[in-house]
Formats: sequence, structure tokens, C-alpha cells
Amino acid sequence: MGDWTQAEAERQLARVRQACLGLPEATEGLSHGSPTFYIRGKKVFVYFWDDHHSDGRLCIWCAAPEGVQQEMIGTEPERYFRPPYVGHRGWLGVQLPEVGDDELAAIAVEAYRCVAPATLIKQLD
Repeated sequence: MGDWTQAEAERQLARVRQACLGLPEATEGLSHGSPTFYIRGKKVFVYFWDDHHSDGRLCIWCAAPEGVQQEMIGTEPERYFRPPYVGHRGWLGVQLPEVGDDELAAIAVEAYRCVAPATLIKQLD
């Protein structure tokens, strides 16, 4: 486990829930034992992880527009990383303690836009 407490993990999960669940037709469920955020209960746009396979991270993995993963990791590697399993598809890992609420909300919206159908994206605009 990383240098954070279970209470901190719960606080960070609450932030992720706030950022994700206000988006149109976003839902939460479990995937691989961890809170996961879906669009219409089907397409994942954000995974929450606390110490995934003992990596020590308190983070999210999220869908990202093409090229964003490489850019963010290249400019801020202490905040962003290439997550396992989904990183090859361009998904971005985000260290939650390193981002504020407004930035987290913006990241969630961008992840949502990468996955959502056009009809739901229109509701954001």
C-alpha cells in the first residue's frame, strides 16, 4: 500500500464519484473488485484504483483523447502514468492526490467524451 490511509482512499473515491456521476447517464459498478464508472452501464470511462496489484498508487485510469497520454506523461510524469492493461489504447493514469477538484472534473469530462455516444455528448455542450 502507498503512503496514504484508507480514509484518504475513501475521500479520493468520493471526489471521483462527484466528478463522474454528474455526467449524463453515468453509473458506478464494480469491475475487477474496484469502483468503475460507466456510460449507460456498458462503456467504461474511468476506473478507480487504490493500490492495484500493490503498486502503491491512489489513482484513476481514464479514457483519453489520442496523443494526450504521451503528452501528459512527458510533461508531468509525477502526476500521470501509462496504466497497465489499457495504456496501450491511450488511456491515462492519474495520481489523485496530485490533482485538484476542478482538474479532476475536467479529466472526467474528457474521458466521458472519448467514450460517450454523440447524443450524450450534446447534453454536455
